[in-house]
Amino acid sequence: MNKLILASSSPRRLDLLKQVGITPNEVCPADIDETPKPSELPSAYCVRLAVEKASAVSLKYPGDVVLGADSTVTLGRRIIGKPRDAAEAEKFFKMLSGRRHKVITGICAIKSSEDGVVVKISKKAISTIVQFKVLNPEDIKMLLDSNEWHDKCGGYTISGMAGAVIKRISGTHSNVMGLPLYETVNLLKNFKISKNPS
Repeated sequence: MNKLILASSSPRRLDLLKQVGITPNEVCPADIDETPKPSELPSAYCVRLAVEKASAVSLKYPGDVVLGADSTVTLGRRIIGKPRDAAEAEKFFKMLSGRRHKVITGICAIKSSEDGVVVKISKKAISTIVQFKVLNPEDIKMLLDSNEWHDKCGGYTISGMAGAVIKRISGTHSNVMGLPLYETVNLLKNFKISKNPS
């Protein structure tokens, strides 16, 4: 059996994998620069970071399969990252109010040989459309007071208070949580990674 290494510090991604019966052998967050490149499109940005995370961690785990992922919120071609503070979170909520936006996750699996040479790589981007209701001042205050905006792309998490203001979703629900399960499970099957043995 191939060993699976998750190149992410996100407890949500770990929980999502466990939800479908996949428990990584180890979790090893990647330390990379996540700054978007000039004119970089959101899908390309997410895939690039997923590849860079998986590649960086793969160097430490030759012979194993490494899964990297990166999610972002986008409004048109604009990448909306993690708010630096409450003021920026409020700015994001006002931008997203009443509008459709995308949550994009890039996923990448890399398998290397024992001497560290990449023998297989698979990558893709998955998009989900999310629409907030028109947010009134009370809605925005609720989202800010929850403090859930910390370290969250777009300043929200679908499993938190934002669930009360999300009007509709078109696409994969788990993608908005940080890992599109259907696509990830099928990608890992190509690396002979599936449910944990019973």
